[in-house]
Amino acid sequence: MAAEENVRDRVLKPLEEAGLQGFHFRTWLTAGMGFFTDAYDLFIIGVVTSLLVPLWHLTTLDIMVLNSTALFSAVLGALIFGRLMDVFGRKAIYGIEAVLLTGGALLSAFSVNIWMLIAFRFIVGLGVGGDYPMSGVLMSEYSNRKKRGFLVNSVFAMQGFGLLAGPALAAVLLSSGMAHSLAWRLMLGLGALPAAAVIYLRRMIAETPHFSVGARGDVEGAASLVEKLTGTPVPERGRVARLKDSWTVLFTNRNYLATLVGTAFSWMFLDMAFYGNSVSSGLVMKDLLPHATMISSVLVSGLVFLVAAVPGYWVAAFTMDRLGRRFIQLLGFTVMGLAYAAIFLFPGVMAVPVEFLLLYAVSYFFIEFGPNCTTFVYPAEVFPVTVRGWGFGISASVGKFGAAVAAFLFPLMLISLKLPGTMGILALISFLGVILTWLTLGEPKGKTLREASQEYLLEQPGPA
Repeated sequence: MAAEENVRDRVLKPLEEAGLQGFHFRTWLTAGMGFFTDAYDLFIIGVVTSLLVPLWHLTTLDIMVLNSTALFSAVLGALIFGRLMDVFGRKAIYGIEAVLLTGGALLSAFSVNIWMLIAFRFIVGLGVGGDYPMSGVLMSEYSNRKKRGFLVNSVFAMQGFGLLAGPALAAVLLSSGMAHSLAWRLMLGLGALPAAAVIYLRRMIAETPHFSVGARGDVEGAASLVEKLTGTPVPERGRVARLKDSWTVLFTNRNYLATLVGTAFSWMFLDMAFYGNSVSSGLVMKDLLPHATMISSVLVSGLVFLVAAVPGYWVAAFTMDRLGRRFIQLLGFTVMGLAYAAIFLFPGVMAVPVEFLLLYAVSYFFIEFGPNCTTFVYPAEVFPVTVRGWGFGISASVGKFGAAVAAFLFPLMLISLKLPGTMGILALISFLGVILTWLTLGEPKGKTLREASQEYLLEQPGPA
């Protein structure tokens, strides 16, 4: 068993120690364009819903269902794709989620009633949910030891540009004088383009060396690809015993279970705050600026994303391998909680929109330079290769369940609790994230992927 462990480490060492190279950039682009699409598709629905309210005479319940459908189906998509990628391999599955994103977005644009739109948004959500474990794990398994946090987070940071693209496109279409009945269809349909652009690249990507040697015991296949990618000779050949791959291992091993609770529920707490705010940003702006036009509200939301959210993603990316995932997550949850608590405790701040928007922007910056990034990076690192997709899928699924609940309830909360009361709930959720992170999650920075995921716990003797 020790000899086999050494073989695995020797095969993967050149990949872990390689500097940033062209294959890292290609993998980042292939995975990252999916996250651009994910963010665009998930958050553009807030603007679309605002346009459809008078066109289709939507009720509050209609808005709640429409805003949350893709998030509820993302729960299912993350679980399905997370498990399939462990059973059949990364290469066999990658790209199918992009097909769902493309098809769902195009079909949504041709909906003739709310129920048809909800059905097609369900398809979009399956693709979004599937993209989380697929792209996160794939980038992690192609990364090196010293820059893994930067590379995985850079994939996720493409979400920031998707967040920005939605309000920007909406503002352009609305200010052009285009009829709202056409504008919302274009907003949804254009979400198909970035996903469609990477379907071919995703289908052509090679199986990761980590999966080949860990899940299949294929030393020769992994060694050949590592040589090709890094240019470093890897003399190891033959086969080794595969790691244990029972889907139950995450629940029966105390170490993995504690980690899973930490990654899953910290993601849930984050998404409850983030998606409730973001999907319903139009409603938040309406509460704050009741006399503003639709275009003005969209531009204000876009400005918050531009000056706070997008920089936060990249500050996290460039500091994660120095500051560590745990520190950034604790800091982000803490500042989020303080910002939300300030709005709750001093509701008079809403009478001064500039002050409110400053607090709101601070919360957004520390969402991104904080748990929105780290909750994506953590599960890509801390589970063994044979159940990495499953662990990531469960974590993302629990997170998206929190997002869906928040997106569903947020409009109702704004009505019953008003904006300050709603922010008080988000403050409590953020502080729960601090406690959970402190109790359950360690620090994987600087470790090899095999060390960070404690793969030695799944080593088994015997033939391949």
